[in-house]
Amino acid sequence: MATSLSLPPFNYLIINFFTFTLFFLFLVKKNKLHRNKKLYFIYGWLFGFGYFVTNLYWISISLSFDQNYKFLIPFSIILIPAFLGLFYGLVSFFFIILKPQKTISSFLLFCLIFGILEFVRGTLLTGFPWNLVAFSFSNQIEFLSINSVLGTYGFNLFCISLFTSPSIFILRGNKKDIGVCVFFLIAFVYFYIYGISYNKKFNNLIKEDYNYKIRVIGSNISLDRFYSNIDAITVIEELIKISKPNKADKTIFIWPEGIIPGISQHELIEYSSIFNQYFSENHLLIIGTNSQSVNDGTKDYYNSLSVYDNKLNLLNSYNKINLVPFGEFLPFENTLKFIGLKSLTNNYQSFSRGIERNFIEINQNSFHLKILPLICYEIIYSGKLFDNSDFDLIVNISEDGWFGQSIGPKQHFTHSIFRAIESGKYVVRSANNGMAAIVNPVGEIEQKVDFGLSGYIDFKENRKIQPTIFSKYGNKIFGLLILLYIFLIFSFNKTKNEQS
Repeated sequence: MATSLSLPPFNYLIINFFTFTLFFLFLVKKNKLHRNKKLYFIYGWLFGFGYFVTNLYWISISLSFDQNYKFLIPFSIILIPAFLGLFYGLVSFFFIILKPQKTISSFLLFCLIFGILEFVRGTLLTGFPWNLVAFSFSNQIEFLSINSVLGTYGFNLFCISLFTSPSIFILRGNKKDIGVCVFFLIAFVYFYIYGISYNKKFNNLIKEDYNYKIRVIGSNISLDRFYSNIDAITVIEELIKISKPNKADKTIFIWPEGIIPGISQHELIEYSSIFNQYFSENHLLIIGTNSQSVNDGTKDYYNSLSVYDNKLNLLNSYNKINLVPFGEFLPFENTLKFIGLKSLTNNYQSFSRGIERNFIEINQNSFHLKILPLICYEIIYSGKLFDNSDFDLIVNISEDGWFGQSIGPKQHFTHSIFRAIESGKYVVRSANNGMAAIVNPVGEIEQKVDFGLSGYIDFKENRKIQPTIFSKYGNKIFGLLILLYIFLIFSFNKTKNEQS
């Protein structure tokens, strides 16, 4: 449970040196006392359950908005951490099954299994790469710069190794064992030095000015708009008030995900008379909307990012690919809908999954911009968001109000920092009931509208860096690290056996 305090928004990462070291020592010492391998799965599961039950409690808040889901709140508090804890149970189980006799090989094997199963957790089924150990460093931008090379999963493997490395000093058999412990400390010192150099190089780049500005909106509009029949006009007028449009300024406005209640993509034009009072041909709007299409006589609904001109003519759109279970689609919907369940964010039926994520290219009047669209939850995925780096920036829109005043929205925002560093691109994030921000390619938050506040920030200039190594090769880098660890495990085990 204490390990949760190492995560955002607390970031007491020193705790991990104790919890991970003690967990590893516990497994090693217990192995000498008894041979019941199945018990080790329970030990790992308990570690994982304690970890997730204390940092994912906020998921249950989203179930409090719909009366039909409230009975599931106690189950969500227990069952989700219980399921995620299975991965940690497998860590300890596989470790004991495969454990070499030698200290260094055992240490490397433990870290490798842990790192691989964290990757599996982030990709299996729909994947849930939330609260990886690497997020303990989210306030240490210099350390995070190495993500431009290793990616989040590669960095996560090194974090696990660093936090567990004190156990080598405790279990050491000779000076060479201590050398491995020192190596990981030196590696992270190198990461820090690399980060300082990387950030300095970025900050020395010449800024390029847009001939327009991108105004990113952060709002604090209650989710009651969906449940209390709040008029769409009221919400639109509030968003316009926050946006403060000037008809003479060339501006792209970015509004949050699904912000206007009961209005779909094709219906927004019905409110053009309101927009015409404040917007001109110098303006474009990017906003999260629901959309629909008819396929083989069946109406499908999508969670979409839509681009409009000032007259609310639709210019382009993207349909979300990575949907949230129960939030946006109901697993086994044909069965569960008979007991009154439905997806939380759509009153009609489950959202359908978009076909593919293409860049949105904006070429309208003097606006020239190519964006990678990510809706809410999609920002959490590492290594599979794009195939090439031929775009200008990442636009992420979100609705974080489902998680109230908890730590959930702050944890969600942290993923934007990691995606910016991995991709080497700016991330502009518009959120309702969350944090809106501009995050630069080295992970620095250049501007933000903080949690619980309303306002806007303008993005008018940028610095462009070369495509990162990770943006070119993705999680293949993690695969190479796996091979390196396997090589070292066999090498240390062989060397020790020969010496003995």
